Amino acid sequence: MLNTKEFIEAALSEDVGSGDYSTLASIPADARGKAVLKIKENGIIAGMDLAEEIFYFLEPGSQFTLFKKDGDKVHNGEIAFEVSAGVHTILKAERLALNCMQRMSGIATLTNQYVEIIKGYPTKILDTRKTTPLFRMHEKEAVRIGGGVNHRMGLYDMVMLKDNHIDFCGGIEKAIEQTNDYLRKNALNLKIEVETRSIEDVKRVLAVGNVHRIMLDNYTPEQTEEAVGLIGSKYETEASGGITLDNIVAYARTGVTYISVGAIIHHAVSMDLSLKAEIV
Repeated sequence: MLNTKEFIEAALSEDVGSGDYSTLASIPADARGKAVLKIKENGIIAGMDLAEEIFYFLEPGSQFTLFKKDGDKVHNGEIAFEVSAGVHTILKAERLALNCMQRMSGIATLTNQYVEIIKGYPTKILDTRKTTPLFRMHEKEAVRIGGGVNHRMGLYDMVMLKDNHIDFCGGIEKAIEQTNDYLRKNALNLKIEVETRSIEDVKRVLAVGNVHRIMLDNYTPEQTEEAVGLIGSKYETEASGGITLDNIVAYARTGVTYISVGAIIHHAVSMDLSLKAEIV
């Protein structure tokens, strides 16, 4: 996974290429300027820290004045930050900073809508791996800013035995047993989650044991409640599949530990923001 510096470097290289000729042609190299980040719709702001790092990457002496912080509720017409730097820096950083902040703010805003709807229940909202390649770290940060919880960051930090793993392996029991053997032999301290597609699957997992979380995939709220009752406090539970703002309360009422919603990332609509020159 790219760290933040590597991400910024690669993203700027993609955008600037051999040169920002619009700026090079029209603005003196030593020109100084100021710009403000204008908020044009209501929501949860996210990506402030990343935007600041983008400007500092290009010009360590950039001066930021922050009027908002990540996670703040914001409204149309407000100002998020002001930046003073070389005009070449401002114009190079503008699109990358905006793209990141708009995307992250949209995710944080949608995540917060899900979180707020079930705030009276102990159930937590989880994200998924349905993310934008190479931007996952920042999308998952936006989920946290919006009040959600990250699932796994990738294939390496948790075992998830999904339907295809189970089918290719030859069944739930075999998949769980072979996974535990593999983890022991390789001294890997990873949690195991197993996907189930029916109440019968849940019973089979309970008979085998040796897992940490049971996913209830595409269950109705009624089926979820039955499964949660069978599992009790033995393992964490996760409802997944077909869960929306319209039906999420019905799932939270079942007592399930987590509800995973891929839509908080892949259906999020970017927030309308703009970076405008401040001419005194």
